[in-house]
Amino acid sequence: MIEAQRLAKRFGAVTAVREVSLRAADGRITGLLGPNGAGKSTTLRMLYTVLVPDRGDALIDGHSAVHAPLAARACLGVLPHGAGVYPNLSARENILYFGALQGLARAARRARAAELIKLLEMEEFADRPARGFSQGERLRTALARALIHRPRNLVLDEPTNGLDVMAVRALRRVLLQLRDAGHCVLFSSHVMQEVSALCDEVVVIAHGTVLEQGAPEEIRTRAAAATLEEAFVRLVARAAQ
Repeated sequence: MIEAQRLAKRFGAVTAVREVSLRAADGRITGLLGPNGAGKSTTLRMLYTVLVPDRGDALIDGHSAVHAPLAARACLGVLPHGAGVYPNLSARENILYFGALQGLARAARRARAAELIKLLEMEEFADRPARGFSQGERLRTALARALIHRPRNLVLDEPTNGLDVMAVRALRRVLLQLRDAGHCVLFSSHVMQEVSALCDEVVVIAHGTVLEQGAPEEIRTRAAAATLEEAFVRLVARAAQ
């Protein structure tokens, strides 16, 4: 489970996150939905301990991201925005390297890499150098790296940017499998169709604050809107007033 508790972050005179509290449960896909510049990426970076909040904290399976960042990190798999791969290594070698960084024994990381290559349908390019990979191939490699240590929680920052339709469908399938296996999945997006297709819970964020959280149908009802998109537009417009 991932829980943010009144997170806040400033960069000089710019307040990126004013106060964000949210809860992403196990066995659920939670979407962080907001316009560009809403504070989504900054919030996620505080959750996965790359940024230290100015105020507040986050708990990853009970471990404080502020006071016990190494323990929190061990419970997380992270796919940051624009995640790159080592171009001179093959996809398999990229995955194995991250397994070594996570402290997995050689036999364990080889077995896990083979499992992930099958799960993510990477057999065709697993042993090719990553230089020249398509965006979809790079994303699957980066996702496999994030999953190498079997984390209970997965955080993804706008994972479908630049992907074609088939790659998006493949990613959705994997995320749904992880959810059904009991994992906590939290991802950010500004693409309404993506959130509608995947999410059990939605957190609407704008201007660095949470405007609404709940199941998509609950958010539509509370906003008196026929669709999630209409509810989102209404919530953001109210917040701007």
